[in-house]
Amino acid sequence: MSNTAPRRHQILAEIGLLYAAAIWGATFFIVKDILAQIDPIVLVGYRFALAGILLAGYLAIKRTPMLTGLKDGIILGVILWALYIPQTIGLGYTSAANSGFITGLFVVIVPILAYALFRKKPSPWEAVALLLSLAGLWFLTGGISGMNFGDLITLIAAFFYALHLLYCDKYMKAGRDPIVISVQQFLLVGALSFATAWIFDLPFTMGDRTTILTVIFLTLLPTLSAFLIQLYAQKLTSPFRVSLIFALEPVFAAIFAWTLGGEQFVIRSAAGGLLIFIAMIVAELPAASVKK
Repeated sequence: MSNTAPRRHQILAEIGLLYAAAIWGATFFIVKDILAQIDPIVLVGYRFALAGILLAGYLAIKRTPMLTGLKDGIILGVILWALYIPQTIGLGYTSAANSGFITGLFVVIVPILAYALFRKKPSPWEAVALLLSLAGLWFLTGGISGMNFGDLITLIAAFFYALHLLYCDKYMKAGRDPIVISVQQFLLVGALSFATAWIFDLPFTMGDRTTILTVIFLTLLPTLSAFLIQLYAQKLTSPFRVSLIFALEPVFAAIFAWTLGGEQFVIRSAAGGLLIFIAMIVAELPAASVKK
């Protein structure tokens, strides 16, 4: 679909996507730290259910119908649930480096699924940028050092990450209300997670006060604000550019690990982050050839 939005609006959208990538990158070490205090499936349930309830309250005050286009919201909700459950469980079994790289493989999966589902092809410059991003992700994380159970289920998350991004693009370009569809997908993710936890008799406890505060943080920033910004931004830019910007997520994860997490600075990882940044510049070079 052709995109006629003013360039300055697209720049603002991409700044918003950078915020989303940064805040999601910050969650890697945060989530991994609290998995000893709360079950991963229950954690997903709490953060998405609370985010959905908050947005539903806003829509109720505005007297906005919440069931409009429910089918689209259900599709997004199922995909989002299939993304976060394996990703969150996987963090308990694999390293943050492997999790970051494997999740980042959605950058390669996006153009494959875009062509398979919607017959959308990346431009030649976008294809080069995607390859640079993949190389950058490899340097950033050191690649995959031995596959394990956590690696395998995180690979499932990468597939659904790409699928969610593409369906968000489809529904936003079709004019869906970002807040309404967010309520629908958030509440469904919460319901599916709690149902799964109930079926498998998982504990619903949150642990200590720190865990509760972390759940509140995950609800407000990485879930509610970041996903809303993503949906609004995808009205204005292509799924390929979105995937390139989101490839910065493990870069931000490394930055937070080196600063707030106290991990050692690694030159190889910094070089990988630089490659991803270069990939974004490469994708922007021939602006007229980038398909919006």
